[in-house]
Amino acid sequence: MCFHSKQTKLALEVEKRFKAKIDHIENFKPTTHINGFDFPQTPIIIDEAPEVITHFNWGLIPSWAKDEEIRKMTLNAKIETVDEKPSFRNSINKRCLVIANGFYEWHWNDAKGKSKTKYEIGIPNEDLFAFAGIYSQWTDTYTGEIRNTYAILTTEANPLMAEIHNNKKRMPVVLHPEDERKWLQHEPIQKFAFPYQANLIAHNLDNIHPSLFD
Repeated sequence: MCFHSKQTKLALEVEKRFKAKIDHIENFKPTTHINGFDFPQTPIIIDEAPEVITHFNWGLIPSWAKDEEIRKMTLNAKIETVDEKPSFRNSINKRCLVIANGFYEWHWNDAKGKSKTKYEIGIPNEDLFAFAGIYSQWTDTYTGEIRNTYAILTTEANPLMAEIHNNKKRMPVVLHPEDERKWLQHEPIQKFAFPYQANLIAHNLDNIHPSLFD
């Protein structure tokens, strides 16, 4: 799965890489650890405005939801079943790029995960990339506030990620740069399921930064 990521690049570099402008620069905050369970606002690009980098909350809330509690279960969406699940099927044609330059997973060293090893995964040189995402707009029935939210799609793990994420054997869909526009232009979702994969590399953080998440 993918519940922890990072985006440490500066605004100008992000704008140059994605050929888009950040709409509200005050919301743009590079960080070494984005925890999905905080439901943070992170930079994304939606299909309706590919020239704009905006900020949506991680944790998709479908338009029919009575409250926001569902977002704890919708940080990720399995690409194999995304068009079947009620939480996601209304968003399969609402595509977005979720901007990052790394994500984190834990290898289970025992059957129950009591001992774990932390890894940072990304592409070479810590370059920027985009997760394949889908999004939704939800209106809070109590306040009238409109909330823009998204989920990251996951797929079967490749050999590297199956070794690292050995309890679930899943990985996020990291798009090739040349496929980012195709994703936004609604190419069939199944084209992006494994064996589709980016050139991912991993670093054992227990050996590099042993207290990073302690």
